[in-house]
Amino acid sequence: MEKKHESHIIGIEEKAILQVCERIAEENNCMLIDVIFRGRSRNLVIEIFIDKEDYLSVENCADISRLIEDVIEKDEMIKGGFRLDVSSPGTDRPLKFLNQYKKHIDRTFEITFKDETDSKKKISGKLVSIEGNDLLFRDKKNEYLIKFDNIVTAKVLITFSDGGKK
Repeated sequence: MEKKHESHIIGIEEKAILQVCERIAEENNCMLIDVIFRGRSRNLVIEIFIDKEDYLSVENCADISRLIEDVIEKDEMIKGGFRLDVSSPGTDRPLKFLNQYKKHIDRTFEITFKDETDSKKKISGKLVSIEGNDLLFRDKKNEYLIKFDNIVTAKVLITFSDGGKK
């Protein structure tokens, strides 16, 4: 899990907080995507990004936020004030887990992956299907069967319909 910091934060048990976030996310059938600590000890902000195989609701985020905040406060993991933000990763963040792809079948992706020769390739294509650890993408000309472990980055592209106009 990648952690980003604006500055070193004193009095924060980051590793313990990460473990709490991961445990609570898993207990609630979610995947912990990222945790970002920023600010200083008196106005610390902890951004937590979670996702689900299916639909992630605002209520899911609120419930998980409450559970994490309760543990942080009960165990006095943070000295001073803090703000906890729990949300979905959004379309600007690459997908990290195979389970995240299922809800994006028939959507267009920008994928960077390693081919059989270990060279990196980049394509834009629609996710057609998932079979085990193999993902099938199709662009206008080709199909690409890509093993999940060979994906370097994958982002869902936002596409807008032209409303039938050319």
